[in-house]
Amino acid sequence: MKTLDCRDFTCPHPVVEARKQLIAEPEQPLQVLVGDEVARENVTRMAASMGFNTKEVAVEGGFSLTLEPGGETASNSNNATIQGKTIVYIGSNQMGQGSEELGLVLMKNYLFTLAELTEQPDQIFLVNSGVKLTCQGSDVLEALNTLACGGVDIASCGLCLDYFEIKEDLRIGRITNMLEIAEAQQQAGRVIKP
Repeated sequence: MKTLDCRDFTCPHPVVEARKQLIAEPEQPLQVLVGDEVARENVTRMAASMGFNTKEVAVEGGFSLTLEPGGETASNSNNATIQGKTIVYIGSNQMGQGSEELGLVLMKNYLFTLAELTEQPDQIFLVNSGVKLTCQGSDVLEALNTLACGGVDIASCGLCLDYFEIKEDLRIGRITNMLEIAEAQQQAGRVIKP
């Protein structure tokens, strides 16, 4: 049985790594070592959604989770086929409201997690301070590059780049306009706003 030691990592890392391993070897049990309750709960929930049973034991520095195939997959009430593109619309360089520092960390975690998922969006549109994520000095250029290399169309609002005077700093994707963004949203199968 393969073991992933994720005790030194916070979420989403343990979930992303465990998920990748379960997809790579779906018939094999997997032991995942996690360092806190949040990771324990998130890995357990993800495993259940993929049809794995979880056996948990407290160990030094956290928990040992043994994930074994054979459980029931979580029912998905949104199983209908989505018609049209999936668009991620990012209106800020932060996720959520409240702490700016936390919001920056959450957006970074979101984009790195999105880059690890097997199902990718078709397009990512960035507006307002969200365009800063595609420019020189951004902490998420690696994740955005991974998405772009996987075929995701990444487009930053030209007016927004001009407003922040960073158009020449654009490093990932292309420049777009509000007409394209509005039309794409109208025709999309789903729009995700992190």
